[in-house]
Amino acid sequence: MRIAAIDIGSNAARLLINEVTEPKKGKPEFMKLNLLRIPLRLGIDVFTQGKIGAEREEMVISSMKVFSDLMKIYKVEHYRACATSAMRDAKNGAEIIDAVKKTSGIDIEIISGDEEATLIYENHVAEGLDKDSAYLYIDVGGGSTELTFYENGEMKYEHSFNIGTIRLLNNLVKDEHWKEMKEEIRKNINSKKPVVAIGSGGNINKIFSMSKTKDGKPMSAAYLKKCYKEMKGLTVAERMSRYAIREDRADVLVPALEIFNNVMTWSDIEKIFVPKISVADGLIHRIYDGLKSKS
Repeated sequence: MRIAAIDIGSNAARLLINEVTEPKKGKPEFMKLNLLRIPLRLGIDVFTQGKIGAEREEMVISSMKVFSDLMKIYKVEHYRACATSAMRDAKNGAEIIDAVKKTSGIDIEIISGDEEATLIYENHVAEGLDKDSAYLYIDVGGGSTELTFYENGEMKYEHSFNIGTIRLLNNLVKDEHWKEMKEEIRKNINSKKPVVAIGSGGNINKIFSMSKTKDGKPMSAAYLKKCYKEMKGLTVAERMSRYAIREDRADVLVPALEIFNNVMTWSDIEKIFVPKISVADGLIHRIYDGLKSKS
C-alpha cells in the first residue's frame, strides 16, 4: 500500500511517500520511497503582512502540481495534505486552498497547533524507549513550537506556542510569549522520573547529523548550548561556509537552537533523542491507522 503525506509549514512544504508492508507477524513496516522538500517560506509573508503574497502563492500552487504529479507517478492510493501555522494565520489562506484544489486536485486542510503536536506523537517513538523516563516531544517549526509530554505510556500534556524560527527571524516573538512558554512548562512538565526530550523538525535533524552522534543515542543539552554560542556569532554566509549548509537552513538554525535550549532549560532536561520523525511521518501513521480501523 502506498500512502503520501503533504505538510505545508511556515518554512517549507514536504511531500513524503511511503510503501507500507504488512508482514504476517509483527508490526507494519513503513519504507520511505521519496521525500521532497520545497522551502516556500510562507511565514515571511504571513507573519509580517498577514497574508501570503502573490509570488509565494504562485510557488504554493506550482509546488502542489509537482506533488500531485509525483503521487500519480508513484501510484499513491491514500494521502492527506495539511497546512500549519502560516496558512492558519494567513487572511488569504482559504483562497489559496481553493486555487490549489482547482489546479492540482489536492485538498489541503488547515490543522490546529494541538493537532500538529498530536501528529508528532503519532510516531510512538517514546514507546520504544526506556520506561524509567518521561518524555517531552519538542517539534520546532517556522511558525510554532509544539510540546507533547508523555509519561507512563500516556500523553499528559500538549500545547502549541506561536514561537517559531521564522517568527524569531522577523523579531515577532515578544518577552510575553517566552514568559507564557516558561510558565506553561514549569507548571505542566513535571515527573518523579527523569524527563528526556525527543526532538523533531529539520533544524534539530541537521544539528544531530552535524554532531556525528550515533543513531539511537541522545545529544546533550550542553552540546546544543555550545552550538548556539558558536553559530550565533557567525553571519549566515559564514554558517553556510563553515557547516556546508544551504542558506534556507543557515538562517533558521540559530533561532531553532534558541527555542530548544529554552525549552530544555525550563524543563530541566539534559539530553535529547532525535529519531528523524516529522508531522508528515505522523500523518502517514494516522492515515494507515484510520484505514485499518475501517477494514
